[in-house]
Amino acid sequence: MKSSPWFLRDEAALEPAAHVYCFPHAGGNPRSFLGWQQAMGNGAEVVAVCPPGRGPRYQESPLTTVAELADGAAAAIASAADRPFVLFGHSFGAVLAFEVARRVGGLPDFRHLVASGCSAPALLPTRRVVETARLEGRAFTEAVGFFGGLPPEVVADETLQELLLPHLRSDFRLVAGYAYRPAPPLTVPVTLVNGTDDPHVKEAGLDLWARECSGEPARRWVEGGHFYFDGRPGTVTDVLRAVIRSEDGAKSAGGTHVEVI
Repeated sequence: MKSSPWFLRDEAALEPAAHVYCFPHAGGNPRSFLGWQQAMGNGAEVVAVCPPGRGPRYQESPLTTVAELADGAAAAIASAADRPFVLFGHSFGAVLAFEVARRVGGLPDFRHLVASGCSAPALLPTRRVVETARLEGRAFTEAVGFFGGLPPEVVADETLQELLLPHLRSDFRLVAGYAYRPAPPLTVPVTLVNGTDDPHVKEAGLDLWARECSGEPARRWVEGGHFYFDGRPGTVTDVLRAVIRSEDGAKSAGGTHVEVI
């Protein structure tokens, strides 16, 4: 696999049979995905996608639209593609992974899109996200609390907020500026993973995902809220391992409705 500033990897990982490119939620740390490598085993390498302005690329100027981010990530993935790969994204990361999937759809090694915690792209951005993106300071922090994922100490400490929330505000503005455009459906299978208690994503919001896929997307419901995988990475890595093991992803995933676990 080619080295790229877009990718963060566990250098100790063995030569994998496949890659899983992971896109974080708004304000998320891409490096956190590397902790999933042990659960994935040697069947696939977890590759965290790190855009300009984040992590070790903090000195670079950040990109300002979802389209620019998708163009850059897709080009890096296309350049590195040397074995089967899967795209995974959560929340904002799922929107970005979807747009990348559109751009790499012609690559023979692209096998599956797993979109987590995200309504159908045609419904985005939601009014709540647009309104939250306009807020500043305490008002922004309280509005973001609706989605979950902010530690209590950050919610309570304005100094910590100023240190830790700039990337989150930036990402909310990126999502608020997202412009969905109709395009031919993806030709790879799509799996949707969502928390049963997610206040932001409901079953009705998933229906229009069907227009983005050549086959009916699989739906996986997991106990928990928007960040259902916090402390339980197996809720995602189990899905990813099953996707990678599948010899015929389209037949095994398409049209399947998986009940709550």
